[in-house]
Amino acid sequence: MQSRYWRTAPEPVHATPPFSSASLPSPALMAPPSPPPGTVLFMHLALLFLLAAAAAASAAALEEEFTEELLLRPLPDRKALAHFYFRSSAPPAASVGRHHHLFPKAISQLVKKYHISELELSFTQGRWNYEQWGGFDPMSTSNAKPPGVELWAVFDLPLSEIDATWKNLTHTLSGLFCASINFLESSTSFSAPRWGFKSNEGNLRYGALPREAVCTENLTPWLKLLPCRDKAGIASLLYRPSIYKGYYHSQKLKLRSSQSLGIILDQTLTVVLQPNTINGKQLHSSHRQLQPSWSMRHLFNRKLSGKCLVSKSSRIFIEVDKGIVDKINKSGSDLSWNNEFFVLSNGPDRLTKDLNNLEVQSSSIYEYDVSNCSEEKPFDVGITWKLPLIWSCTPSPFHVSRFLMGSGNERGSIALSFTSTNLHKKIFGSPNDCSIKAIIFQIVPWYVKVYYHSLEIFIDGNRKAVSDVVDKIHVTPSEDKLLPGTLEMLLRFPCSMRSATLALDFDKGFLHIDEYPPDANQGFDIPSALISFPEFNSARNFPETDPLLGSPLLENFQEDTVVKSYTEVLLVPLTTPDFSMPYNVITFTCTVLALYFGSLLNALRRRISEEETELKKTATRHGLLPLLLAKLRGQKVDPTESGSSSESTGSKKLLFKVVFVAAAAVLFHYFSNS
Repeated sequence: MQSRYWRTAPEPVHATPPFSSASLPSPALMAPPSPPPGTVLFMHLALLFLLAAAAAASAAALEEEFTEELLLRPLPDRKALAHFYFRSSAPPAASVGRHHHLFPKAISQLVKKYHISELELSFTQGRWNYEQWGGFDPMSTSNAKPPGVELWAVFDLPLSEIDATWKNLTHTLSGLFCASINFLESSTSFSAPRWGFKSNEGNLRYGALPREAVCTENLTPWLKLLPCRDKAGIASLLYRPSIYKGYYHSQKLKLRSSQSLGIILDQTLTVVLQPNTINGKQLHSSHRQLQPSWSMRHLFNRKLSGKCLVSKSSRIFIEVDKGIVDKINKSGSDLSWNNEFFVLSNGPDRLTKDLNNLEVQSSSIYEYDVSNCSEEKPFDVGITWKLPLIWSCTPSPFHVSRFLMGSGNERGSIALSFTSTNLHKKIFGSPNDCSIKAIIFQIVPWYVKVYYHSLEIFIDGNRKAVSDVVDKIHVTPSEDKLLPGTLEMLLRFPCSMRSATLALDFDKGFLHIDEYPPDANQGFDIPSALISFPEFNSARNFPETDPLLGSPLLENFQEDTVVKSYTEVLLVPLTTPDFSMPYNVITFTCTVLALYFGSLLNALRRRISEEETELKKTATRHGLLPLLLAKLRGQKVDPTESGSSSESTGSKKLLFKVVFVAAAAVLFHYFSNS
């Protein structure tokens, strides 16, 4: 039997590369799973939102602006004026808000939440000297403020919501600037002027705190609103010991808001300092002394080492008053930075001349651009006097003073005195039939009850009828513990008048003991009165100024501003109770009650041991007579028995004390209520 074997031929082996197309999966298996349509839409929307936010942020960074400027001016009474001016502006924003790069976010939120059209807040220490420092220029008109805190705001709201919004605004500003502005929340502390302070439609509120102290706690929050704070730029010159040792210090915050311009925030700080008089030389021939030479380093103990990097412009101005310009023109000298009377330490970049309405030069401003200074080359500018010079600043049409008349704690009078400065002769000539208008705005607390019908007017010592002088008057009578009194009055004085006096009688009210301040014996303050002259304007005219330079300080000087001045703060003494009497009554009553209840509780809560009980029983059984007989006979007396008798006597004394104190307390209560 034969077996058959089948042999199969071997299959050919092909050399296949390790990553050939045969080993790869199909394209359908390699593609990732496609996301749902909703996720794709969300990703596109998020990308568009981020692009829009980036575009808005870049636009805001380009549109928001910040400028810093400083004005220095010598004063006639051997002092120096320094005026710091900072402006931050933000363009109009959508209702959803925006991200701010330079503009302070807190101010933007404040404007939007409370719908503020205009707001001005000032902290002032000292009083502006209108006779020596001027009263007819933009500096005195816009930056001379009353002592303490002054706040006014214009709201874009219905009249029924303004009072509640004002109260919330005062609390917000109080926390923002570390001050007692929240005291203006009460209806007895603010008023709603019609036309005496500023023309409005009833949406303006005004309040003042004359006794508010100003210190670095208020300056620090004010500086935090600046982009560079006080670390760089012109604000770095604000050395605290130099600033607060001056004669006058006023920091102000003013903002304006509109749909077309956005928000404009102006921060100003005005100080009057006394320069070092070591360099002054006595001239024995004329017995007059040179004006003290000064520089920024002498005034602030610092030099300027650079500008704020985000500021659009950084400038320093030195202003020479009209009185100095007139003296230089009369001497025939050239009004340059190095003339016969003074020399500046550095040559200015530009000279700007101010022309009045008669096309006559009234002042000169030397401008310095400090954008290129650095720590290696700090900037310092000052003035050195060569010859003694006496001049005076342009005053307001009238010097106004206010004072109290009368004595006692029952009644008195408020007097307002006007003294003519003959300014109208320089402006209008000397006509005899002209008149000068003056507007008086005065707030009086409710506890000073003014009788407005008692108004008396004296012109040059002669009494005049009220209707001959008063053209318009608006009075808001005060209400006890509800509203202060407000007086708005338009007067018309003849140009030939030399002096005038107005007098109003008042009665002094009584306050509840809880309404007195801690220092009640010092007196109570009446805020400063505002006197404005609507026919006189303090605007400057700089025809040679290039509008492309964009100096906010010079633009502010060119705005039409009515000449105005503030009077002194009055201190009225009121009837003050003796705060020591309630203290004496409270301490005496508490002492009697403590003695009574202390003795009573001691007698009721005192524990008597068994030994004391036995001693009492022994003393009761033997009595006092057997003990005395035993003592006389020389017999030994048990000490427990003598102790029991002493304890019995002590208990009787204690009971007598309790009864006596209780009787005294009852008698005191009876006589105190009768």
